[in-house]
Amino acid sequence: MVQVDDAGSGSLVGGTCIAILRVDTGEYKYEFIPVSLYQNGNFYRKYYLEKCKDIVINLLKDLQVSKEEKIEICQGYMFDAVRKYLEEKGYNWRSTRILDPLQSIIEQTFNEYALELGVPIQYVKYTKYPLHFHRILRWVYADYQKRCKMCKTDWKSFKKYGYLNLSISYDHLYKKNYTCLRCGKKIIPGSKVKVLNYISNRPNTIYLHTNCN
Repeated sequence: MVQVDDAGSGSLVGGTCIAILRVDTGEYKYEFIPVSLYQNGNFYRKYYLEKCKDIVINLLKDLQVSKEEKIEICQGYMFDAVRKYLEEKGYNWRSTRILDPLQSIIEQTFNEYALELGVPIQYVKYTKYPLHFHRILRWVYADYQKRCKMCKTDWKSFKKYGYLNLSISYDHLYKKNYTCLRCGKKIIPGSKVKVLNYISNRPNTIYLHTNCN
């Protein structure tokens, strides 16, 4: 039996992981819908849905899935075009909620991908709400010109919160356990810092090393 699922479609940063798992053998394949299909109007044109279909077709070929083999596919909207394709081609499929083993495997794949993009580990793991929009937005604003290119900028939430005014000032930070959101290194208590302030759903303050460019 084969499972098909996605991960990362709800993350502000990065594309979306599409994966397939043959449960009996553990064979696992995945590919990413690029974040560019969530930018420059492409999201509204829903190109990512066709890309998802193309990816699934390739993954089915890679695993040599026959039309007789059972396929469980995520019931989310991401696979609307895929379900239509499977039906037209006569595959043995059903739409359902995907649980383990694939759910945990694909989430781990996306987490590793997010870490490779530079997202802090505490934003990806060890938190009740990993990759939460407003937490990730803080990380984006800490190095905006670089990191906004990784964002799903066509999202309504990004249109609302992704172009906010920043106030910049300098101060000394005496509190402990603060990390620079630009370089990821610890800020030594008592050192001079660059302070970014903005208001999204609430006031936000970001502390950076003064020499981080």
